[in-house]
Amino acid sequence: MPLKPPPDQDIVVVGATGDLAHRKLLPALYNLGVRDLLPAQGKIIGAAPFGWSDDKFRDFARDAVTKFSRTGIDNARFGQFAQRLRFAPLMQGDDLSPLQPHLTQHNRIVYLAVPPSAFEPLITGIGAAGLADTTRIIIEKPFGHDLASARDLNALLHRVVPEDRIYRIDHYMGKETVQNLIVLRFGNAVFARLWNRDAIERVEITVAEELSVDGRGPLYEQIGALRDIVQNHMFQLLALTTMEPPNSFDAEALRNEKVKVLNSIIPIDPRHVVRGQYATGEVNGERVDGYREEPGVSPGSNTETFVALRLELESWRFSGVPFFLRTGKRLPDRDTRIVIVFRDVALHLFRHAGVRHLDSNRLVVRIQPDEGITLRFVAKRPGPDIDVEPVDMDFSYDTSFRVSPPEAYERLLHDAMVGDHTLFIREDEVEAGWAAVAPVLAAPPPVHLYAAGTWGPSEADAIPRPWHWHNPEPEPEQPS
Repeated sequence: MPLKPPPDQDIVVVGATGDLAHRKLLPALYNLGVRDLLPAQGKIIGAAPFGWSDDKFRDFARDAVTKFSRTGIDNARFGQFAQRLRFAPLMQGDDLSPLQPHLTQHNRIVYLAVPPSAFEPLITGIGAAGLADTTRIIIEKPFGHDLASARDLNALLHRVVPEDRIYRIDHYMGKETVQNLIVLRFGNAVFARLWNRDAIERVEITVAEELSVDGRGPLYEQIGALRDIVQNHMFQLLALTTMEPPNSFDAEALRNEKVKVLNSIIPIDPRHVVRGQYATGEVNGERVDGYREEPGVSPGSNTETFVALRLELESWRFSGVPFFLRTGKRLPDRDTRIVIVFRDVALHLFRHAGVRHLDSNRLVVRIQPDEGITLRFVAKRPGPDIDVEPVDMDFSYDTSFRVSPPEAYERLLHDAMVGDHTLFIREDEVEAGWAAVAPVLAAPPPVHLYAAGTWGPSEADAIPRPWHWHNPEPEPEQPS
């Protein structure tokens, strides 16, 4: 069903001069405008503790769209977009009353694109400025830093707005391949019948980044990879990979099934966790600094930039199946994938032909950067002998649909504007995720150093044993 323009409303971005607004939010809003998916009436109001004018904010938005819009910039379209843009200087920090003169609509979204330390005063400020009654709040992760703080943050939000006007955003949920997991699993008989402990041996989820903490040293020192990626992004991927079929595409039906998965995680044993931190190394042929040399990072920091762990679920469908999760910064590739490894076949027939090993069938769901799905199986090579080797059947959005999927923030911003909670995180999802990692937060394992540009500390190789991690395969060299 084609998307429709949202009802009239204003869009307020608090933290509008920051990196998130520059790289993601303003380009996404512009792209929605290009697709005629912004409200017919309503302003886009940037707010930050800077004394910018409207024109200064428009120049900032033009630079953001020029550099980061997936559609490029069209001057006529940007001119229409720029007419919506206003800027409200928040010189008192949590005082949101300067927004009032810029608001044109009865309803609005307030996007808190700010560090977690600013959540509490700004949420309180929404109520103090008299904006709560007709405001929906979008809040970025991490939602708290442990179970107790997550509960406190949820309680604070509920004192200002009800749960149905809270949108906890995880941009991974807006990616097409993440959403396609539901169709893949429940819309294809061959996978629906195999998606259980009888057929699946193990599951790997990897979220790898080439980038450093990218100037966020002081913030990252307070968070680390476990809080930044595992408790939210990776647990959301885990939930969609393992949940039972919802009885409809209704938002609450889907979120109910995800919560059941997160509540079924057996609390993670710290002995099954490896933490790492990148040291000086080489990425893409260039020498890069270690984490402790990053601006704002303590020289003796024990904050992890890498986590690998094993977990299991207490569920009928996946009881006894190990799940291996890893994430890290300054790894060799930017790559997010889910690898489903199926159980091996009996080798009796093939041993008579001299075959001693068959590669396990596996399904690889690529979340980024090349969104798609690959099924690996074995086939016989041409010739008189039974000689087998693995081959791939591959689906990608670019080649199959001849279109690149929209950016995740485009989908999520549009969903929030139309009031669709399906791809957003409910309060009990947040709390269940924190409960699962609570033992690790209480007794964190030691941090092991790894050279930037490698796949993490060698100690992480023990997590999936007797198996091994499936790293992305290098691209074949093109003939000169």
